[in-house]
Amino acid sequence: MDSQLEDKTAVVTGSSSGIGFGIAREFAAQGANVVVNSRSHERAVAAAEEITSETDNDSIVGVEADVTDYDSLEALADETIDRFGSLDVWVNNAGINIRGPAEEMAIEDWHQVLDVNLSGTFYGAQVAGKKMIEHGIGGSIVNISSMMGEQGQTGRTPYNTSKGGVNNLTRCLAVEWAEHDIDVNAIAPGYIKTEMVGDAQDQIGFDEQDVVDRTPKGRYGTVEEVANCVRFLAAEDHFMTGEILHPDGGWLSFGWGSKS
Repeated sequence: MDSQLEDKTAVVTGSSSGIGFGIAREFAAQGANVVVNSRSHERAVAAAEEITSETDNDSIVGVEADVTDYDSLEALADETIDRFGSLDVWVNNAGINIRGPAEEMAIEDWHQVLDVNLSGTFYGAQVAGKKMIEHGIGGSIVNISSMMGEQGQTGRTPYNTSKGGVNNLTRCLAVEWAEHDIDVNAIAPGYIKTEMVGDAQDQIGFDEQDVVDRTPKGRYGTVEEVANCVRFLAAEDHFMTGEILHPDGGWLSFGWGSKS
């Protein structure tokens, strides 16, 4: 296999389903050692077994960890290095969304979204960054943000705020850790066919045609397309750090708002 990720070791948080699962599966297909993560041990192991069967890569393991628990993430990194001998790529993917009017948002819901999406991303990045600096061979950290981090929207204040924070966190860490040859970049997807987007449709009341009309490419993106972007950033043949890539089908570039 001719892949820059072959025999590299990657951790993907929140990877038992959705975009995270797709990223872990793509890394496995490229020959990487992959640690699949979930808050549930059973879900992490089941996802790892599924990826192993799909890719014929037996260097896939499922490990339980909670991204809001710093010690849990440190244990995840230590177990990864103990098992595979290195930590080359860390993807901060775990995320949640709680929707509602800002004036009615419960403070505990605000904190929950920020704790998972923003603090959890920083915890994961710091844990990975410290290990990469200690080992002295560089590495790649990819944060999963959202195009919503660059927009204001009704009913999504905690989520959009957290993702805007992830974007600037990405830039700050990229500048600080460039001297250690650690690339820190982010992927900010548009509407991708996932369970989370399906839940949003049900709760907010938009449908597929609304997304199609608002997206210049006229469709949802796929998990595989996002995973391809992450694979690119996780590789070593680019001069990119501190960048926010937007696989959004042209959403942010579209000034008119709807094609219909």
